[in-house]
Parts: sequence; structure tokens; C-alpha cells
Amino acid sequence: MTDWSRVNLKPHNYHTIIVAEDHDGTRRSLALFLRRQLSATVVEASNAPECLGEMKTRKPTLVLSDILMPGCDGFEMLREIRALEKDGKPRIPIIAMTALGSKADRKRIFDACFRAYLQKPFTPDQLIETIRSVLN
Repeated sequence: MTDWSRVNLKPHNYHTIIVAEDHDGTRRSLALFLRRQLSATVVEASNAPECLGEMKTRKPTLVLSDILMPGCDGFEMLREIRALEKDGKPRIPIIAMTALGSKADRKRIFDACFRAYLQKPFTPDQLIETIRSVLN
């Protein structure tokens, strides 16, 4: 089991992060970790429609998105998020989280314009490093 408590990071309490993940345990663990480590506002969404609803009422600095969600997958959700963003405004960085790991899967993820990719299972250090690279 991963020790999520050992990663130390400067607080970034000005960040709002949406975690879109259909697996309850994974979503809750990620949200708790990000709240504790980043002092960020973390919004949990169990599916794409919930995430899209939150996007309309909040201005997140980052979205962590599962790819294989029932109904509307992460690729469709990304297209809908981009449709919500107005021209000329900075695009919200979206990190794909998935068990898909083939070269073709990674190519599809980056071709869809996800900002970064985390293959499950990932470590706390990999998560933090990916978030840092996207937000810096």
C-alpha cells in the first residue's frame, strides 16, 4: 500500500482542484491527500457530468481525470470542458489518470491534449511531480 502521508509540499491554498474519478476509494484518497499536502480546495466528482457541472460554477486551476469512466469517458469530458472555455482564456490543465498504458493509449491521451498523464497505480511522488510540472 502506498504511504500517501510521507510526501511534503509547500501549501498552495489558492488552488482549486477537481478530481473526476468513478472509483470512490481512489477519489476520496486523492482528494484527502491533495487537501492535506497542498491545502488546496478539492472538489470530488464521481463522473463526467458531475465534473462538468462543477466546471460551470467553479474556476479550477487543475483537473485530475480518470479516463475509463462509465457513460461519458475522460476523452469526451475533455472535449466538453474545452467547449465551455471561452476563446482567448487560458485553458485549464487536465491530467489524465488511467490504467491504460500502451504506446497507442499514451499517444491518444496526448493527441487529445491532456496536459499530462499518470498511469495507475502511481505513487504520491509521481502525482506531486506531475502536478508541479503542470502548474509551474
